Amino acid sequence: MFNQKDSACQFSVAIGVIAFLACGVFTVLDIYMSFMSNAPDRKYMVLGELAFSGLWTFLWFVCFCVLANEWSHTQSIIGIPVEAAQATIAFSFFSIATWGILTYFTLIRYRRGVPDMTLHGEVPSDQHAPYPPTYAPPSYNPTPYNPTTYSTYPSDQPAFVPNIQPTVDSGYQPPNY
Repeated sequence: MFNQKDSACQFSVAIGVIAFLACGVFTVLDIYMSFMSNAPDRKYMVLGELAFSGLWTFLWFVCFCVLANEWSHTQSIIGIPVEAAQATIAFSFFSIATWGILTYFTLIRYRRGVPDMTLHGEVPSDQHAPYPPTYAPPSYNPTPYNPTTYSTYPSDQPAFVPNIQPTVDSGYQPPNY
């Protein structure tokens, strides 16, 4: 069909089939990535997807150039389905744009890095809060801390008696905030 050369058709079919299989593999890896907690493995998976997407964008461009060049040099179009040849060239052209967009989104994902990737798809409630909220009820009134020294207790008292005053005063004063 393309200047009576089978290699142009075989190249475009091979690029298309490998791209289809890679899309399935990367879809499974994207699902698996949300369950991974190892940051270096996530990084390598995203880098692999970025490299493959970039390479396949380039290969679709080469495929488009080869098909368009061979079609322009085709002399005899008798018995050739012209619409099929033009559709093949158009498909390879639109595949350049599609894989280019995939490369762009993967690059954005790589630049975002690991902190934005959440485990098991959990989304934090407030990403701009400097500290997590406290979960103490409003009526909660903690008792002040009374430091104790761990010296020997008098023999007439049990070992666990609340509010035992220290026997030795070290002169420690808690800071005032």
